[in-house]
Amino acid sequence: MIRMPATELTVTGEDWYARDLSGADHLATLFADVDLTEASGTGATFDSCVFRGVRFNSAHLTEFAFTSCVFDGCVFFDAKLERCKLVGSQFADCRFDLLKVEGGNWSFTDLHRAALAGAELDGVRFREADLAGIKATGAVLIGCDFSGADLEQADLANADLRGSDLSTLDPLAANLTGAVVSEAQAILLAESLGLVVRPD
Repeated sequence: MIRMPATELTVTGEDWYARDLSGADHLATLFADVDLTEASGTGATFDSCVFRGVRFNSAHLTEFAFTSCVFDGCVFFDAKLERCKLVGSQFADCRFDLLKVEGGNWSFTDLHRAALAGAELDGVRFREADLAGIKATGAVLIGCDFSGADLEQADLANADLRGSDLSTLDPLAANLTGAVVSEAQAILLAESLGLVVRPD
């Protein structure tokens, strides 16, 4: 269940197309139906904000901080997030088609049942995140830190998981059909099933 932070300001229906958000600082603000298509910038801060029906299509955001925010019904089509901090943020009914994420800290995020098929995430920290039931068929999830994350019932079929920390993944509680892993990861998953791996 999404826990909505209390907001004090409201921005509704604004057209922020291609706006440079560098250095912006927003606290406890509700953004409703705001168009952030092709927005860009470096180093903006959003703390305890709510984004409802906001369009981040083709946005390119670098080193943004979205801490303890809620994204409700937002669209991230073809967006690119580089080294962004989303610690403690929650997502509900969002679209992530062609999303690209490079680095950043997404620990303690709530992405329960998120539709991440086709997304590309490289080197993202997901410690203690709620990823239960995510639909990540064919997603690229390389070099990610999933330590302590909840991946129960995650659909990772055909996903590329190479280089990611899968130490807490229960292979019996997720769909790994066709998933791509390294030899070391394969051994780890086999040992988690109780197998004893020995060289020929």
